[in-house]
Amino acid sequence: MPRPRQPGRHRRPEPLVAPEGAPALVLAVPGAPGAASRSLAEEVVSIARSELPGLDVRIGYVDGDDAEFPSLRFVLSRTAEERTARYEQAVAAGLEVAQPDGPVAVVVPLLAGPDSALLRQVRQSVMESRVAAELTDVLGPHPLLAEALHVRLSEAGLARADRARLFTVATAADGIILASVGGEEAVQAAGITGMLLAARLAVPVMAAALDQEGSIASVAEQLRSSGSQQLALAPYLIGPEIDPGLLAAAAEEAGCATAEALGAYPAIGKLALAKYTTALGISPQQAQGTPVR
Repeated sequence: MPRPRQPGRHRRPEPLVAPEGAPALVLAVPGAPGAASRSLAEEVVSIARSELPGLDVRIGYVDGDDAEFPSLRFVLSRTAEERTARYEQAVAAGLEVAQPDGPVAVVVPLLAGPDSALLRQVRQSVMESRVAAELTDVLGPHPLLAEALHVRLSEAGLARADRARLFTVATAADGIILASVGGEEAVQAAGITGMLLAARLAVPVMAAALDQEGSIASVAEQLRSSGSQQLALAPYLIGPEIDPGLLAAAAEEAGCATAEALGAYPAIGKLALAKYTTALGISPQQAQGTPVR
């Protein structure tokens, strides 16, 4: 018998679980593989699994080439082989099962903004795997990324954690450089999230490209000429996609302090899951931003 529905409009919602036989979510991790990128990816995967129990999530490294850091192409091929094996075992056991169809996996790039060079590598890996996989867009722009940027700045002492409390931070920046990678396309996409961040902080925010010579210095000059005196660099990056030394060099060039990259902020896992559920047409739990405290 079905359970009786709880009365009233505050009854507990039914938990969302991954549909049986759903494709795997494969997180495509850019950059040089290493312990730091693996730890970050595993934390993002853990967040996605907690949001959708039963989800098959795997990690493929764009530049991976061994058992410790398996390549994206290898992970996709292995996922397809395991799916076929499960079907054949069920048939051999006399079970009535439908032949698997649709995508084997949904590949989600672990990127905040568009980077044509990295995305080209991801597409190439998907094509070379010869697996029916769907590739999603990058995670941003999105209001949750503006929230994450705000948190990272406040953690570094470069922004007020909560405007409503009206307390001052001696080192709070009055101008933010939003640092992206991927050229002009990435700068434009970062600018959308930058507008949301500017609304949260009530200070000017301008996007610049770490991979374009002079871009960071030019934006820093524009902010200073418009009246900002204390600048801060906010990486619009998850982390593995660049050499950490680039951020330090950019901050030195602009003459300002820098916050940490977005890393495994909870919103990253939620956005990766949202890309997956949208690609499959599953009703996802709505990712809601929370006030920064």
